[in-house]
Amino acid sequence: MTTGIHHLTAITRNVQANVDFYAGFLGLNLVKRTGGFEDALQLHLFYGDATGAPGSLVTFLDWEDGAPGRVGHGQVLEMSFAIAPDSIGDWLGRALNAHVPVEGPERAFGAPVLRLRDPDGIIVKLTGVPGATATPTRLSGATLLSADPEATAAFAIRLGYRRGPEAEGAIRLISDSDTLDIRNGRGFVEGIAGTGTFDHIALRAPGDAALRALRDELTGTQPVMVHDRTYFRSLYARDPAGVLFEYATDGPGFAVDEAPESLGQTLFVPGDSFVPAEEIRLMLPRFALPGEPRRPRRDLPFVHRFLDPEAADDGQVLLTLHGSGGSEADLFPLGRQIAPEATLLGLRGRATEEGNLRWYRRTLTGGLPTGFDQDDIRSEARAFAAFLADAPRAYGLDPGKITLLGHSNGASFAAATLLLDPQAVRRAILLRPIDVLETPPEADLSGTEVLIVSGTQDVWRDRTARLADQLGAHGASVTHRAIAAGHAPVPEDARIARDWLATLG
Repeated sequence: MTTGIHHLTAITRNVQANVDFYAGFLGLNLVKRTGGFEDALQLHLFYGDATGAPGSLVTFLDWEDGAPGRVGHGQVLEMSFAIAPDSIGDWLGRALNAHVPVEGPERAFGAPVLRLRDPDGIIVKLTGVPGATATPTRLSGATLLSADPEATAAFAIRLGYRRGPEAEGAIRLISDSDTLDIRNGRGFVEGIAGTGTFDHIALRAPGDAALRALRDELTGTQPVMVHDRTYFRSLYARDPAGVLFEYATDGPGFAVDEAPESLGQTLFVPGDSFVPAEEIRLMLPRFALPGEPRRPRRDLPFVHRFLDPEAADDGQVLLTLHGSGGSEADLFPLGRQIAPEATLLGLRGRATEEGNLRWYRRTLTGGLPTGFDQDDIRSEARAFAAFLADAPRAYGLDPGKITLLGHSNGASFAAATLLLDPQAVRRAILLRPIDVLETPPEADLSGTEVLIVSGTQDVWRDRTARLADQLGAHGASVTHRAIAAGHAPVPEDARIARDWLATLG
């Protein structure tokens, strides 16, 4: 049987920079793009050789603009690709010209090595291996940092490795095709998952019988399940030192749902997601392969994401503001229903409570929310107004064609911004908003068009009506529709908003 690494999985915070490095700079093939198997709303990219063969694969989960992790024991420390030894100098020059952080060349276990860092800071080694090609096409190994290196080594040996030399502070394990270096991490901090870290290492299983045998062997020591990942079957287990291993079959392979000559061109979504596949495709981050046209990425006060229309662009922009606990892409499916020819621009709120994203903080009494932080609302509204001023210049948008689309917390924040900075934007669609400003300023909203949709079963419906009266009293042209709904958006919201936009021309 063939043993060794099946794939390595890491976490990135910038999918476009990730694609530019691995498909562009390193020249790997993007062989599959999917929604995550554990979370379909998380983009998962697979890079490897032309066929996506086990042993060539590195995969990335996209936590777009997510928090950095901490590298420490219990994690993969670095990965290595095999290249021809006489190409080390060429890669050094290429890295310097591309401003890719690089160290070396040096020698490790007798082989020449360059250490690169990808855009997330992950260490990527290029190791000179006799018989390898000048460009990376297969993994030559990985380094694990373990607080109990002997236990980690013993676990990997159970999965097909054999013990090799011990040198340079590492236990080297050898398979049929690569090596694992187990470094002593005792005394180092424990690793924390996040962007810029590895999630796990997957080793090759000879077949389903081996998966079942390992599952039976480990049952009772930890939860172990065999998963069907469409392109392979696998199980996950932690070694005694906490390193997460996956044990994965070679087949059926990436051509099971895509022609071999067009691998990686189609976005696939796992079939068991509770969110419809067409909505997931709208919400997952977009990127351009090397050489494809792309929209520039600007550094502005809020994390943001574009979704361009599939039909002809009419210049209209729906700027979406999610509800509590949402994300910048949450309202993309609704926005596409409302305005199929508009560009969607989703923003991410900057306040957090118990891990949930919001647009402003709440005030707490005895640990319970009792109101809204007025200073935070005003501060964030100023930052949002600055975004609304800068984004048209940065991306070539027409300010007069921007319409806010907010739900719940985002809609309430949009309404507060209208009152605090009447010149920021002139059109807004607000779904289930409430009045959050305790002392609204004397704003002149004449010329501002606002659609408010409330739910007759929504517990906040009275405050939604109060907000509609408040905006109208300040001069806004307010259309208030009440529908048979609760707090969550429903299809009727899209129809009402679409018809309202049509009346504005």
